[in-house]
Amino acid sequence: MTLALAGVVVAGSTACGQADPSGSGGEAGDDGLTEVTVTLNWVPYGEHAPFYYGVEQGIFEEEGIDLTIQPGNGSGNTVQQVAQRNTDFGWADTPPLVNGISSGMPVRSVGVFLQTGPSSVEFFADQGITEPADLVGKTVGGTPGDAMYGTFPAWLELNGVDPADVTVVNVDAAGKIAALIEGKVDAIQGFHHDQAPTIENQTGEEVEALPFADFGMNLLGTGLVAHEALLADDPELVEAMVRATSRAFLAASEDPDAAVAAMAAGAEQAPDEAVLAAQLAATVDLLGLEDAPAPGVNTEEQWTDTLTFLSENTDFDGGTTAADFWDGSFGADL
Repeated sequence: MTLALAGVVVAGSTACGQADPSGSGGEAGDDGLTEVTVTLNWVPYGEHAPFYYGVEQGIFEEEGIDLTIQPGNGSGNTVQQVAQRNTDFGWADTPPLVNGISSGMPVRSVGVFLQTGPSSVEFFADQGITEPADLVGKTVGGTPGDAMYGTFPAWLELNGVDPADVTVVNVDAAGKIAALIEGKVDAIQGFHHDQAPTIENQTGEEVEALPFADFGMNLLGTGLVAHEALLADDPELVEAMVRATSRAFLAASEDPDAAVAAMAAGAEQAPDEAVLAAQLAATVDLLGLEDAPAPGVNTEEQWTDTLTFLSENTDFDGGTTAADFWDGSFGADL
């Protein structure tokens, strides 16, 4: 995902560095605001524009938070940073989160925002791919260890395709986009709301995707993650962070141009504004605003469905009890 956009990104606070290792959140500054860090799932792209917009518009400040936004290096790493209390909150994809929890990490989701997962297979439009069956005989680039790589065979089987008939080429995360552009693979596994606009911007060619969610497999996507100690020791801060993030995402969905401008101004080495706009528009489509009471509010059924699919179709063995992975109480009043 747009790996060219490396670098530390800070917005809304001059307080860089690690979060309070006590797990009770950051300290209050002279202005009375609580210094809080959130580590993203990746280097900044359009999905993250609401955080920058929320800072610019004073939404986080209104909730008593002085927010520092930090780039990430994959959801699994972000979950680990939360578990080690190197950051107050994480922004991470659900499958790596539940794997981390099942391995013993003391963290919880406090609300998934992308209620339609963005996992997909992406390709140039001239490939003529319109359904999973069209992948037979094709080469698909994937990164071992990530959620898409693990669920791809099950997704193919759900759609009547023998995984043995599709060649998966192992590519590291930094090389997937290049592998597609250079013709080393016919398609790649990736988040279509992020990578497709990036590839189109780099090549000038139309990119299409087969979202897993459109073909029988919707898993909850990215959302806020916190350490269990923070949930216990400072629930007011957690509730304020969930509320501010929900407000920021709603505000960004209502004025995406302003959100894009805020991110372009606030994030170092942000993507081109046209790319940001396309990424944010695609993100808004994944928020489930027609069904959810507010961004980041989930149901137990959604969590159970995701956990059941992972239990039945992957090597995930953490069970299907939603409360073991998610605490929805902090968004209950949104």
